[in-house]
Amino acid sequence: MNTRKNQRETKGTRAVTLKAVAAHVGLTPGTVSAVLNNSPACRSVPQHTKNRILAAARELNYRPNFMARALRVKRTYTIGVIAAEIGDSYGSVVISGMEKFLREQGFFYLTVAHRHDVKLLESYSQLLLERGIEGFITIDTSITQPLPLPTVALAGHRSVEGVTNVVLDHRRAAQLALEHLVKLGHEEIAFMKGPKVSSDAEARWSSICEAARELGIGVRPELTLELAGEAASDPMSGSPYVKELLSRKQRFTALFAYNDNSAIAAIRVMQDAGLKIPGDVSVVGFDDIQAAAYTNPSLTTVRQPLRKMGEIAASTLLDRIEERGEYYPEIAVEPEFVVRQSTARACSTASREIKASSHLASSPAH
Repeated sequence: MNTRKNQRETKGTRAVTLKAVAAHVGLTPGTVSAVLNNSPACRSVPQHTKNRILAAARELNYRPNFMARALRVKRTYTIGVIAAEIGDSYGSVVISGMEKFLREQGFFYLTVAHRHDVKLLESYSQLLLERGIEGFITIDTSITQPLPLPTVALAGHRSVEGVTNVVLDHRRAAQLALEHLVKLGHEEIAFMKGPKVSSDAEARWSSICEAARELGIGVRPELTLELAGEAASDPMSGSPYVKELLSRKQRFTALFAYNDNSAIAAIRVMQDAGLKIPGDVSVVGFDDIQAAAYTNPSLTTVRQPLRKMGEIAASTLLDRIEERGEYYPEIAVEPEFVVRQSTARACSTASREIKASSHLASSPAH
């Protein structure tokens, strides 16, 4: 009987208020609020008093009302993250870097994935605004118009008023990769263009073409293929494109892939066709995702510091929200080049002839 009574009392117990905590320690609600919210006003409060307030809050099981606090201070300490994908090897690492920084600064974030659906992108943007976010971070998302809040675009390449683009130096990245192949004696190089839906595709391709011209490398249409859809994010989806390249029976000694996923797909398809990597064909990727070091052979690639880029995006957005520092329309991040086992000196023997094996599909995937 007593147990049931206690349960009823527990269910009916009201949440402990800030005033109740203040009364318990014999201090003003303003002082208690400053300490519990770790606001600048608490700097003058002695440490032993802070400890007493925190101990009382734990003892009374005080839980701050987030919505009430937001209404009071007119802040939500929440940002909206708009990503093309969430669980892919690119976006997940970027978000991980952002999350760490935001958590340390006491900010929350809400994430949506639009999968390059324009209507979904518009509705999700509005939904985040209705949730009271204070700013946007976009990932692999092409922004064409200014947003109503401070915005940082990661892998954003268009100049949009009020938007800070955090971008890799693609010109330097292309130069590093192609110089590596040239030093290994490669002259006949196949190239992958990224899908049009990827915000990096245009800038990366123009950088590759520019670097190739400067190094005297021909970018031949018959050795160029363009990915589409999800082929850049899913290695399985990229395989048909590589099969189509082999079906052209054009000789090449190296392949510069759009990213690591497409490079991994290429390695698998060419190995299945009886080609040795890097004996017959050297392969270079882009991104340096976690799987790149564990492919067979391990992948030579351009490293994007994705986690660092996520931290930079979060830090830049909070500076914009708090009106700290200057506004920069673009922040460029330097790439690194990681040499592993998928590249070697160009082979000069007959094995360089690229032939599609009889079991490979000869028709294009798109």
